[in-house]
Amino acid sequence: MSAAAAPSEVLALTCELISRASVTPADLGCQDLIAQRLQRAGFACERLRYGEVDNLWATRGDGDGPTLVLLGHTDVVPSGPVESWASDPFAPQVRDGVLYGRGAADMKGSVAAFVVALERFAAAHPRHRGRVALLLTSDEEGDAIDGVRRVAETFRARGERIDWCVTGEPSSTRTLGDLLRVGRRGTLSATLKVIGVQGHVAYPDKARNPIHQAMPALSELAARRWDDGYETFPPTSLQISNLHAGTGANNVIPGELQVLFNLRYNPSWNAQRLEQECEAVLRAHGLQYELAWFRGGEPFYTPEGPLRAAAREVLARFAGAAPEESTGGGTSDARFIAPLGAQCIEIGPVNASIHKVDENVSVADLEALPDLYLALIERLML
Repeated sequence: MSAAAAPSEVLALTCELISRASVTPADLGCQDLIAQRLQRAGFACERLRYGEVDNLWATRGDGDGPTLVLLGHTDVVPSGPVESWASDPFAPQVRDGVLYGRGAADMKGSVAAFVVALERFAAAHPRHRGRVALLLTSDEEGDAIDGVRRVAETFRARGERIDWCVTGEPSSTRTLGDLLRVGRRGTLSATLKVIGVQGHVAYPDKARNPIHQAMPALSELAARRWDDGYETFPPTSLQISNLHAGTGANNVIPGELQVLFNLRYNPSWNAQRLEQECEAVLRAHGLQYELAWFRGGEPFYTPEGPLRAAAREVLARFAGAAPEESTGGGTSDARFIAPLGAQCIEIGPVNASIHKVDENVSVADLEALPDLYLALIERLML
């Protein structure tokens, strides 16, 4: 890292985390580093390792009052071609007031800010009410099977209560704090195999073309208006992403067609009902098929209440104007926490560079994040 002056506490920790090339599902000691710091601040740290995935659950306080969880991940996506970067993606560098490195915005900067905010809160309010907690995983950018999804199952089995959850995903669009994420759509993926009979294109009567058979059903699914939206959610959407068929020869009718599609859906639906609706269409068109579903997570939505009100007030103070309140974007690990009964929001840095070459975060924004998170913690827990 190059900088004229000694780095701030949050900048130094962010750089230390970036320097660990924790490409999902690896953690490479990020959580150990954080646990050591939080233990010194009076947090009890529990490590929940499932398969190749590390999860950290750090708590301070007791059950006499609400539980507020800060949720994040220490894994990052691959850097892509290193030569495309202006500097080594895992050697953090500050240039012209901007920190560059894989994970700077998504989301090692937020994780570092969480840690600093929690340390400051514990030092300033050693006898705070309720519990403050940090939950980290190394499986957010990957399959998301043994990360927060699995931790939530553990929490449900042992009756762990979470009232409020703040995820540090990069939610801001232009300036820090200009957007408050109050929900996310659900995601449901399908792998469909339509079975036909292979044959010569000159003798279609002796074959059964799965592409021809599937097209009307796929057209119906793609054209369907599933709903008109829900609250601030857009309408549910089905998108076909992959089609595979054929032998490579232009005179052979293929024996099968594979189709991948995904639904992003609002709280008007749940995964089970969508599956039933899609399969009814396939059956109505007389297809012979095999279908495998993957439920990525149900939608969640946080209505008006203490969490949204506190976040709106804090963000307006930092951004200079009330934030946009949105349910857009893809998914986050909050989708696994919300079904435990928690209200969930997302607040983080500007997302313009996430998953890109030369991922970055403004140093000024990064250094404001601990104060923002601390103000929110104090507003909710004091």
